[in-house]
Amino acid sequence: MDIGTDLLNQIKESYKMDRNCHILCQLLMKDFKDPSLFSKLDEIWNKAYDQLRFYLLFGILYHRGKHTCVIKLKDRTLRNIILNESHDIVLSGHLLQDETLEKVKTFSWSQNWRKDVAEYFQTCDRCQKSNRAIGKKFGMMIQIKEPKSPGKIVYMDWVTALPPGRDRSFNAFLVLVDRFSQTPIFLPCCKDDTALDKAIMIWGRSINHRGLFQNFASDRDPKFTSALWKNLHKVFPEKLSFSTS
Repeated sequence: MDIGTDLLNQIKESYKMDRNCHILCQLLMKDFKDPSLFSKLDEIWNKAYDQLRFYLLFGILYHRGKHTCVIKLKDRTLRNIILNESHDIVLSGHLLQDETLEKVKTFSWSQNWRKDVAEYFQTCDRCQKSNRAIGKKFGMMIQIKEPKSPGKIVYMDWVTALPPGRDRSFNAFLVLVDRFSQTPIFLPCCKDDTALDKAIMIWGRSINHRGLFQNFASDRDPKFTSALWKNLHKVFPEKLSFSTS
C-alpha cells in the first residue's frame, strides 16, 4: 500500500490527540528516559514499550511484531481510510473479513483491529448482499448413544475413484466401522452401484455373517435418502441415522 505525505502528516498529528502515543513519542525522542513519563503509560502500552516493541522514525511510531514492523495507528478516521484502501478499492476486490484483517495488519498496528474490521465489514453493503447465507439451515445435531457391546452401531463411508480391480472391476469400497470396537470392515464394490445393490451387498457380506446392527450412521448421501433405500430399511428393526462427518 502506497502512503502519501498527507496521510503521514495526519498520522503524526493524530498522536498529539492520544495520551499514550504522545508520551511514547516523547520517550523515544529523548536520550534520557524520564521515569515519570514511563509511569504515565497505560499498562498494556507500558509492557509493550518495556519489550522494545515501539520505535520512532521521522515522527511516525512503528510497532515491531515477530516478523513485521508496521505503522501505529490510533485515530479512528485514519483506521477507516486504511480499511477502505484494504477492502473497498478495485484492487482489493472486497476481501473476506479474515483476509481484510490480514491485509491491514501487514501495514499498520492497532489494538482493536479485529473489532474494527468486523464492524467495517458489517457496514459494507456489497459484502452483506453477496455473502448472505443461502440454502437450508443446518439441522440440530443428534447425539448417538454410546453402545455397550460390539455390532450395535456402525459408521459407513465410501472410498471411490480407485483403479478397477480384476474381480468384477471393483473401483470402490465401503468401509463399515463398529463404534464400540473401532473394528473396520472393508467391502469392495463399484462406484456406480445403486442403493439396492449396496443394501444387498451389506446384507449379504456383513449382516448375514455378523448379525444385524441396531443403528447405521452415515453422511447425507443421496443414495441413502432415496425412497428405495428407506423402503428397504422398513424390513429391518434398525433406523438409518446421519452423522455430520
